[in-house]
Amino acid sequence: MTTWYRIIAGVTRTFSFKRGPVGCVALAVLFAACSSTMPPPNDEAVIGGGVTRHSLVFIIHGDGDYLYHNTLGEARRADEDILAQAQAIARKLPNAEVTIFHEIARRHVLFLIPRHDGRAFYYRQGKLLGKTSYWRDQGNSRFAPEADLYAKFADAQATSPVRMFLYFGHELPELNVQGYDASYPDRRVSVGDLAQGLSTFTGANDKFDLVVLGTCFGGTPHTIDALAPYARTIIASPGDLHLSYFDLEPLATLDIKRDDGAVTAFADRFARNAFDRLTRDVQTAVSVVVYDVNATQAFRAAVAEDYDRTLAMANGMPASVSHCDCADDPAYAHSEMSNGLTVLYRAPRFGRMKNDTHHSGWECWNTGEVQHADNPDNAGARP
Repeated sequence: MTTWYRIIAGVTRTFSFKRGPVGCVALAVLFAACSSTMPPPNDEAVIGGGVTRHSLVFIIHGDGDYLYHNTLGEARRADEDILAQAQAIARKLPNAEVTIFHEIARRHVLFLIPRHDGRAFYYRQGKLLGKTSYWRDQGNSRFAPEADLYAKFADAQATSPVRMFLYFGHELPELNVQGYDASYPDRRVSVGDLAQGLSTFTGANDKFDLVVLGTCFGGTPHTIDALAPYARTIIASPGDLHLSYFDLEPLATLDIKRDDGAVTAFADRFARNAFDRLTRDVQTAVSVVVYDVNATQAFRAAVAEDYDRTLAMANGMPASVSHCDCADDPAYAHSEMSNGLTVLYRAPRFGRMKNDTHHSGWECWNTGEVQHADNPDNAGARP
């Protein structure tokens, strides 16, 4: 605290000596940048007495290159688009709590004082109860700041709500690599960090009913296996995912129960809606898969050793590896490959893969020439 006081006082003294009131402006900007409005989360006078039947958590990664241009040539950011959609969804749900975390690039006030690089928004019953900013380098793990805020503001009175977790961002590395967060270029990040974060969000004895992974190449045996202890159903794309984008509109009418199979039906509807939207908008390959975590366990266990070996090889020769459909490698052609998968796939409109009719729903690493699997019965689920 003393260090920050000296920095702020030094800036204020310097500006005040030369220009009088500018130091006050500097402090005003600083305090505005660090302000938060987060009322007590269980204040019934503020939120009314409704029941929380759904609990949604969004983490939107924006600390990277998410700039794109739409069809009108306008510059936009994919993370800001997802944030706006998530906030719109939160305002439409009268029986839900929605916590949104937006991870942004670190910036500075007056080129000197660092600003918070995370923003959190908490909604309940369609109302924004508060928002705050936070530091993303605090805590003992990559997602500890978000997990700590979630524990602080989640509805303690909710009884067995349907719980969903949605992550949007670039492909999460399967090995600890540097460079995922532009503001922390030396920090190593992997899908294991997300799994550890999920374990903190869920607690020791619970799981998310649905996890949505809005990243490229999320449907690998390793990634699904890492998230499996904390999710009952996972939606992911085993291939490229245009702008890390899944359409969120089905969430706007969310009204399901946890014990009647409705979560599975909703996951299928969400995936189908995302698939239909993507196939209308892009010419590249589109793949969206729903993974029933328990039903995929046998396949994940059967291929774990082969996949880990290939992953280790890929780590040693990053320039020569590429992604491929697991069905293209005979090592993964197991009879359990299709179990628990609902696969939605459309081939690209151009290129050497334009005549492919299906995808197995699992993505693997190609470290060289592999012989295409001959056995169509085990080549994966069809759309």
